[in-house]
Amino acid sequence: MGTNYYRIPPSKEMLERHQRLCDRANRLDWFDVSLIGRGFATIKDEKSEFDWDRLNPWDEFLQDTNIHLGKRSGGWKFCWNFHNNKYYSNKEGLLKFIRSGRVVDEYGQLQDTEEFIKMALEWDGIIADEEYFKKSEKPTWFNWRDHVDKVIDGLRVSSSVDFC
Repeated sequence: MGTNYYRIPPSKEMLERHQRLCDRANRLDWFDVSLIGRGFATIKDEKSEFDWDRLNPWDEFLQDTNIHLGKRSGGWKFCWNFHNNKYYSNKEGLLKFIRSGRVVDEYGQLQDTEEFIKMALEWDGIIADEEYFKKSEKPTWFNWRDHVDKVIDGLRVSSSVDFC
């Protein structure tokens, strides 16, 4: 068992997203059958500040609002999720990203950002790197090399982006 942590946008950003969602919804022609068929996306020729061609207004509102930061588990060093370097690629970028928003745990409890950072950086334990697997009894039912943790700037980083 462990606890997952997520970065969510600051309140101001969510209010701005809400306003864009409302503005966009107010401009929709709800009775246009072709619009409904396109999932409420705009026509490709239509100029827009946002990429409504790919996302409907609700998807645009929700995009990147719940980013998995990592997981704390007893006996293991805190495991960070680098999302294939989509939001950050090193410790400095990670900390900047965390501080640009709010942190919640998997139970929806808001965490103090600086206390979360301190806890995660100090949470110590095992790192499942190649050395760990070579010393331990190797599981035969999966390729353990595909699951070796990376160490980036002293942080344990999961080899997977889907490990909640």
